Order: sequence, then structure tokens, then C-alpha cells
Amino acid sequence: MGKGATFVSTGKGSPQPFFYEGDRRGLLLIHGFTGTTAELQPMGRFFHEKGYTVHAPLLAGHGTSPEEMAMTGWPDWWSSTVEGYKKLVQYGCQPIYVAGLSMGGLLALKLAHNYEVKAIISMCTPIYVKDRRIYLTPLLKRVVTYSPRTEEKEFHIEQSIFPYDRTPVCCIANLYDLIRRVKKRLPDITKPIFIAQGHRDETVKPKSAQYIYEHIGSDVKKLVWYEKSSHIITLDHEREALFRDIESFIHSLDP
Repeated sequence: MGKGATFVSTGKGSPQPFFYEGDRRGLLLIHGFTGTTAELQPMGRFFHEKGYTVHAPLLAGHGTSPEEMAMTGWPDWWSSTVEGYKKLVQYGCQPIYVAGLSMGGLLALKLAHNYEVKAIISMCTPIYVKDRRIYLTPLLKRVVTYSPRTEEKEFHIEQSIFPYDRTPVCCIANLYDLIRRVKKRLPDITKPIFIAQGHRDETVKPKSAQYIYEHIGSDVKKLVWYEKSSHIITLDHEREALFRDIESFIHSLDP
């Protein structure tokens, strides 16, 4: 693979994995539940321009169809995350930073607990979600197959994403299971962490960020609130400020 980034132009970004070659500093980007790598492309470009090697894998069952997603669960999404990490290792990246949006933040936390990473970037990561039906999904999945998508994002976000029109309820139950597992392990995670949370998050209860900050075992931790940002913070109005804040945090660890 030659030096430099390969960008796929589709008019609204691409839901496919991307690997932007740079120096030995590796950044693994993990997208959210039912999302794709498109929601992370601006962040990927920002850090590639700073010299980083950036990789965003596409999680199993995502960017395809609801039917294909229904055949996957959190162990499959976890395997995709580990494969992405190993790709950066094979490229020779050291150190490796891991950043995750929404469910991607849960997977980033789990990765930091199981593998060697320099720091964690947690963005709008769910511990508490606003739709209380998630707590019923272990039972609902037996009688309901899909949950329809009922609300669109703001235009500047909607035009850049590739959402499913319905979500497999069994996968929502898997997300709930993953939340519980990661929540339980927070005290055992000790890597430096930057926690970003949008005040206008329509999906995750913002108190999730405070919970992570208070319960994670990290000595080095920073929580930053973004007043004008919603759930997909990497595409929202304050994304450039977010990227700069993350860059500053990483730089503070290794000037």
C-alpha cells in the first residue's frame, strides 16, 4: 500500500472502512451502533493531516442491511474492533490511541482493558440511554423482530450518514448487554481517557459521561462538554473544536 490516503467519493462520504497511512502514531476510530465509518471521516482526515496513521474498520453487520445485522451481536462487533487494532499493529504503529463514538466508545473502553493502547477517546458513550425500551429488549426480542427508525437527524448530519430504516431488536438487546459488561469493568480500566459529551445528545443521557469519569480507574482523565452538539458529535457544529481538544489531550500525554 502506497503512502497517503485513499478517499472514496460518493457525494456524501462512504460507509466503507478506511486506512489513511501516516507516521507510526496510530489512531483507531470505532463507529457507533447501526452507524458506519462515514460518521468518522472528518475526524480521520483531521488526524491524518496531522501525520497520524488512521484506521476505521466497519463493524460486522453494519453498512449492509438490517437483515445482515440481525445475524450479528456484540462479540462480532468486538471481533471487528480487534481486527482493526491488529491492522495498526501490523503496520508498525506505536503508540496506538483508540477513539469510539457511541457504542464505539464502549468497544474502545473494552479494547483498552484487553490490549495495549496509549489512551482512550470516549465520545457520547452510552451508560444510560434515553429510550427506556432498551431495558425490555431481552424480552421483546422474542416477539418483535425490528424497531423502525422514527426520527431523522438535523440536515447537516443526516446528509452524511447511512442509517438503517429499522434496527433488529436482538441487536439492541446485545448493545444493552455490552453496556452492562463495560460498565462493570470501568474501575479496571486505567489508561488515560478523554471523555466528550454533547449537551444536546438525543440518544444517550449526558450523565453517562459523568458516570464514566467518576468510575473509570484512570488517573489521567478529562471530561469536556460541548454545548451545541448532539449525539453524532463528530459531524456536528463543534466537531473542529472537538478534534483540536482531542489533539491537545494526546499531545499532553507525549509532547
